[in-house]
Amino acid sequence: MTDEHPDENQNLDAERIVAEAPATGDVRVDDAVTGLNRLRGRSAEEHVAVLEEVHGRLRDILDDLDAEQR
Repeated sequence: MTDEHPDENQNLDAERIVAEAPATGDVRVDDAVTGLNRLRGRSAEEHVAVLEEVHGRLRDILDDLDAEQR
C-alpha cells in the first residue's frame, strides 16, 4: 500500500464514521459536520477543499462562542 493508492476499505470506514456522527446538541456544529458527507465519492484532491470549508465553519462557531463569553 502506498500513499498514492490508499486502502479502499480504509476510505469506506471513514465515510461510515461520518454518516454515524452523533448529534452535538449545537445545530451549527451538526450542520458543519454534516458537510463532511460531501467527501463521499470525491477524489482525494477535492477532499482538501471540503475539509478546509468544514474546519473554517467550526472555527467561526468557536470564535462566536468565545465572543459570547466575554
